[in-house]
Amino acid sequence: MLSQVCRSGSQSFTQRLLPWVQPTILSRSRRVQPSAIRHVRSWSNIPFITVPLSRTHGKSFAHRSELKHAKRIVVKLGSAVVTRGDECGLALGRLASIVEQVSVLQNQGREMMLVTSGAVAFGKQRLRHEILLSQSVRQALHSGQNHLKEMAIPVLEARACAAAGQSGLMALYEAMFTQYSICAAQILVTNLDFHDEQKRRNLNGTLHELLRMNIVPIVNTNDAVVPPAEPNSDLQGVISVKDNDSLAARLAVEMKTDLLIVLSDVEGLFDSPPGSDDAKLIDIFYPGDQQSVTFGTKSRVGMGGMEAKVKAALWALQGGTSVVIANGTHPKVSGHVITDIVEGKKVGTFFSEVKPAGPTVEQQGEMARSGGRMLATLEPEQRAEIIHHLADLLTDQRDEILLANKKDLEEAEGRLATPLLKRLSLSTSKLNSLAIGLRQIAASSQDSVGRVLRRTRIAKDLELEQVTVPIGVLLVIFESRPDCLPQVAALAIASGNGLLLKGGKEASHSNRILHLLTQEALSIHGVKEAVQLVNTREEVEDLCRLDRMIDLIIPRGSSQLVRDIQKAAKGIPVMGHSEGICHMYVDSEASVDKVTRLVRDSKCEYPAACNALETLLIHRDLLRTPLFDQIIDMLRVEQVKIHAGPKFASYLTFSPSEVKSLRTEYGDLELCIEVVDSVQDAIDHIHKYGSSHTDVIVTENEKTAEFFLQHVDSACVFWNASTRFSDGYRFGLGAEVGISTSRIHARGPVGLEGLLTTKWLLRGQDHVVSDFSEHGSLKYLHENLAIPQRNTN
Repeated sequence: MLSQVCRSGSQSFTQRLLPWVQPTILSRSRRVQPSAIRHVRSWSNIPFITVPLSRTHGKSFAHRSELKHAKRIVVKLGSAVVTRGDECGLALGRLASIVEQVSVLQNQGREMMLVTSGAVAFGKQRLRHEILLSQSVRQALHSGQNHLKEMAIPVLEARACAAAGQSGLMALYEAMFTQYSICAAQILVTNLDFHDEQKRRNLNGTLHELLRMNIVPIVNTNDAVVPPAEPNSDLQGVISVKDNDSLAARLAVEMKTDLLIVLSDVEGLFDSPPGSDDAKLIDIFYPGDQQSVTFGTKSRVGMGGMEAKVKAALWALQGGTSVVIANGTHPKVSGHVITDIVEGKKVGTFFSEVKPAGPTVEQQGEMARSGGRMLATLEPEQRAEIIHHLADLLTDQRDEILLANKKDLEEAEGRLATPLLKRLSLSTSKLNSLAIGLRQIAASSQDSVGRVLRRTRIAKDLELEQVTVPIGVLLVIFESRPDCLPQVAALAIASGNGLLLKGGKEASHSNRILHLLTQEALSIHGVKEAVQLVNTREEVEDLCRLDRMIDLIIPRGSSQLVRDIQKAAKGIPVMGHSEGICHMYVDSEASVDKVTRLVRDSKCEYPAACNALETLLIHRDLLRTPLFDQIIDMLRVEQVKIHAGPKFASYLTFSPSEVKSLRTEYGDLELCIEVVDSVQDAIDHIHKYGSSHTDVIVTENEKTAEFFLQHVDSACVFWNASTRFSDGYRFGLGAEVGISTSRIHARGPVGLEGLLTTKWLLRGQDHVVSDFSEHGSLKYLHENLAIPQRNTN
């Protein structure tokens, strides 16, 4: 039953790899134990991480995020994963990637086991080759080469193929695992090995001993001798081993495994057959949900189909093992599917016994979609009434809001940097400002959705209109900014958009009460579900994959957050800016009285803001002048740390610390100072090192100022004004969902207008295109018509 395969079995192969393998073997023998600190190495594109692993088996994991604690893992490779598309031979590249991932997890201190198919396919390839070779020799002797193409390959019996393929399959696994200095062992089983108590104990003992010796057991049904599966042969709650799905489930429960990963050729479990129009991937499957699923046909190869996998998964789940069914064949994900699952990413279908208290994020997305559509059908006055009511609640419920915010601040003390704590903090004045901004939004919402932008008479009785409509469902992700929630909610309400909000956990208490107040305001017109707060354990990366539910992602937070979201978004546009590197150029003709006020306000008023000054460009002629000295003295009084640019440092005998990068967003009381020779030099510097956010010129020369305004290619360009004016509220937009540096749709502070798109309405009287052909009866007019004025009082 047991055939152990170790490195000693392929000395020549190992010796060829010895210069590379030996250091790996040494590191394995000295491997840090699971309880040790986190350590990172890199053998491949997947990092080697030793993580603390400790878990008492008994109950399955309730959430995906807990899967990273799995100590003992079974990976089941379906026939469709292991074999090629022609079902004759193995998918070697895919198999190598799977072995790499299993090796990485094994070398993290986990105990990995493989249940693999592939022996029949490998044997079929081998036997077909032998038959063709034999037939070609015989026919060449008797009939000549002209008849070779007429050879027929007989139907190959599966047991014979399995017998011929087992040794080759195991030799392949041996060669692959040896590259990671991992020993593997083959175990062939049948149903009898589980039903016979003595054999079951022997199997259990063998597997535990292999795991103790850090060997990866590779288990398969012994297809060379296995009898045909008997229908309905499960006895008294014990699953019968009919195929590798049931084998994997039985093995996982017998070995008290933490996690069973079942890899197939579909993304997971769907509520109807994959490929059908309404099929939706089920993220989490709960016992009892079978009635809501329609199963399709079996896999193109192998014994079982999805129904068999679900049955095996539920049986394993009942035995205390968590299960994930995922796609192991997709070329874009197969290289990291196993490690992604263990890291808790939303891959495939996760089987859980614990139903969440609230709706899933997919359900929240659907509620936001339907609620947003209802919101868009309300009269403008009704949407404005909702926003006015929310503004009143912010002031009426001030004490409750500040109490919740105090809890957040107390829990964040010592964990968050000072700039983030400032963003997290709410105050009476902030709430009053929020209420004023919301009332501005309410006033501007009167003429937003459904506004006619263009009217054209195409032909007689055929008129075309272009009107404003909501974008759809917005996902706004924000960090440490609870005041962002009512602002964004009001803009979504005014524009008729559904809204998903994902706030940072550091502001959970504040966000919860602000969301409750938002839903209370929405309830006055029956659209409570239009704004949803995501409180589940969804990772931001997982949310960014919901391309069927989300139409636009708007990140509000650090530059790193924005970059991560832009990288993670799959097919969903992202509105925002990754950095706020704002410049101020002090021209040679700048006013002494204005410069220090503008620099102080831009840098010191709120240094953590994205519109705070980060780089001060000084005209060369101003060095060693009273104006320059006043700027430096003011920055010293405000305790601003100065970083010298390369040119500025060259003018100084004892300079401040030279800047590491001219593309730095400090977000604190730090400032880079650099010297330029002219306004054109300043513009060139901004284009090279800026982020197209907000840039300012300080000068009394109108011609120079206009040159700067016209030539700087940024979202906001100012003359003699603080960078801090780059804000939706200060622009009179009421509030903003963010500042965009994109070059399409919306740019700069994005208020109500930036959350609208358009659609075309054509009204005709039995018009067809053929009537406008060369010999038709109608001609195009294309006349511009007057746009009706809406009453916004």
